[in-house]
Amino acid sequence: MDLEIEVVGKGKAWATLDDRNPQTAARFYKNLPFKGKAKLWLEEVYFIIPLELEYENQSPHSNKGDLSYWPPGAAFCIFYGESQPASPVNHIGRITSNLELFSNLDEEDKLVVRRI
Repeated sequence: MDLEIEVVGKGKAWATLDDRNPQTAARFYKNLPFKGKAKLWLEEVYFIIPLELEYENQSPHSNKGDLSYWPPGAAFCIFYGESQPASPVNHIGRITSNLELFSNLDEEDKLVVRRI
């Protein structure tokens, strides 16, 4: 399940969903595309998506490049640096190319996540 993540006017990154939280990843993929305005927290970008899911195999930690779903806020998260989640998340994939794109985001940049 491959994805393209576009930061409108700034570029694109690519990602692959994985099996750490297979039900969450499958529901996420099925409901694509998602659009939103970037919110920034430390070295993470996130935005609210119209998908309400519960915890599956929650994790309180993240690695650089993780894609995650945060159930308390119905948010899609991209961890582009060394910061950790504010609370547990369901990891659903990883950025495979152009992770550095997210280091140059501004609050309210428009993002589009779509299937490849």
